[in-house]
Amino acid sequence: MFFAYRLKIRDYVSVGFGAKVSSNQDQQTRSPKCGLPALWWIVFVSLTLVRLGQAAPSWESTLTKDPPGSFPELRPVRTTYHFGWSGFTAGTGDIHFAKTADKRFQLEATGRTIGLVRALWRLDASYRGLANPETLRPIESKQTEIYRKKKLVTDLSFTDSGVMRARTEGTGAKATKPFNFPNLFDLHSALLYLRSQPLSDHGVYRVVVYPATSAYLTTVTVLGREHVAVRAGAYNAIKIDLQLQRLGKKLELEPHRKFRRATIWISDDANRIPLRIEAQIFVGTVFAELQAVHFDQEKS
Repeated sequence: MFFAYRLKIRDYVSVGFGAKVSSNQDQQTRSPKCGLPALWWIVFVSLTLVRLGQAAPSWESTLTKDPPGSFPELRPVRTTYHFGWSGFTAGTGDIHFAKTADKRFQLEATGRTIGLVRALWRLDASYRGLANPETLRPIESKQTEIYRKKKLVTDLSFTDSGVMRARTEGTGAKATKPFNFPNLFDLHSALLYLRSQPLSDHGVYRVVVYPATSAYLTTVTVLGREHVAVRAGAYNAIKIDLQLQRLGKKLELEPHRKFRRATIWISDDANRIPLRIEAQIFVGTVFAELQAVHFDQEKS
């Protein structure tokens, strides 16, 4: 790309100067005004180099480029989680991971607020995402959120060059918006990809995730190994630090307005299932904890 810019600039310079300057002797006999084209092209080249520097933000060079790892793929499984804060349960969710008839990875999830929280803030949510089993890249996803007085539906369609978002509120018109950035992940595919990696202590992985309405630079750092106990049982676990930075309109990094960071524990075994998540957000620390896990009997 830079070589092409150089050729283009060289051609323009040769035409511009050829019309004004034919030799050193001719330069000396012409008026000082003949130096203006040279100044113009210096400015033009400088601005071009600035634009080239802006085209690729420096953080892009830190992204993890490794292909999917060799860790065994996740078996079909059903899990149940509770969500809340300060030990108080506010919601529940059920997740089912499996392969479709055409061998694509599929994640289906439903969740809802419960108890006193539901009386104050009613939410029923569902999610379905498909991922390529070979590349672990997202194909499409659909997320539905039903509140007391409104309903939001978000559809994402992924390609190698980015994502197209379609969002509908209530009975309103569908609003579409593209986001062009190569090799994006959604939440489902990002979990599959990171799960496939070695996850050695102190390892760092950086990917761009588009979960619903915005893209985030996601930095995952493996802090070490611990033994943890959750409602579903006691596990040897991999402890992970998660940080997010939002990508702005010009791909500049911005702080997340509501999320600060999270600590995640996943089982340190052949399954690598999320066991517990503690996230620091604008209202304090919220959690998700595994309540039950059941592996489907795989079809022969």
